[in-house]
Amino acid sequence: MTSLESVFHGLHQQGLLVLANVADAGGARLVESLGSKAVATSSAAMAWSHGYQDGNKLPLDLLTTTIESMTRVLSVPLTVDIEGGYSDDVEHVAKVVDAIVAAGAVGINIEDGVGPTQWLVRKIEVAKQVASRHGVNLFVNARSDVYMKGSVPPERKLEETLNRAELYANAGADGFFAPGMFSRDDIGALCRASRLPVNLLSWDGMPAIADLQQLGLRRLSAGAHVGEFVFAAMAEFAKEFLQRGEVAPGAIKSFTYPELNALMIPKA
Repeated sequence: MTSLESVFHGLHQQGLLVLANVADAGGARLVESLGSKAVATSSAAMAWSHGYQDGNKLPLDLLTTTIESMTRVLSVPLTVDIEGGYSDDVEHVAKVVDAIVAAGAVGINIEDGVGPTQWLVRKIEVAKQVASRHGVNLFVNARSDVYMKGSVPPERKLEETLNRAELYANAGADGFFAPGMFSRDDIGALCRASRLPVNLLSWDGMPAIADLQQLGLRRLSAGAHVGEFVFAAMAEFAKEFLQRGEVAPGAIKSFTYPELNALMIPKA
């Protein structure tokens, strides 16, 4: 296992790994400079940054070149959200995983969406096989959309999520992601039952970060929230400039040109 692989796997074994998901190399450099121990992409923010909708729309060449640009400037592990693998054809999923591992990613998120669980089982198995051919112990974070997409009645959500956590663990996943879960009781039940480190998406009504750590959570993601904020801030600034023709100070202090330029010095 390479040092970055080992580091990333280790980050899920103790404490709580907090990830502010980004869309591009500049964002990756920024969050690393703020002390993030790893960098994660947001599939939605990455798609939006290229002018595509989220939902398995981003072309593989853009995904790959974006990852290459990130690993060029990072000294911490990079994990990439590949949605459902951009296909339900496992051969295409294998091609995606092959490309992103070659580009330097050491982890992925891959989701079941509303498809049969066996599809994700097979994708997990294929992802691990493809990465192993590169000599990479890829961290596969299996995402279950039971809570996010309401694929079962509310009273069955926890039971179904626990079943999927076990199923994906048996398939070889390294982590389990349950976006949309936010109640203390459900989080505690999942963290106690899962053989895999549990990842959640930051959500309104979720317990405080110290409580999440006590419940056993191992990873907390911002998801698309950072991208949503960035686009909102850009829209507000551009709207004011288009109307007034002047740069008005906002609620958040801007970086200066020298500060941003210095930040983008590549890793040694």
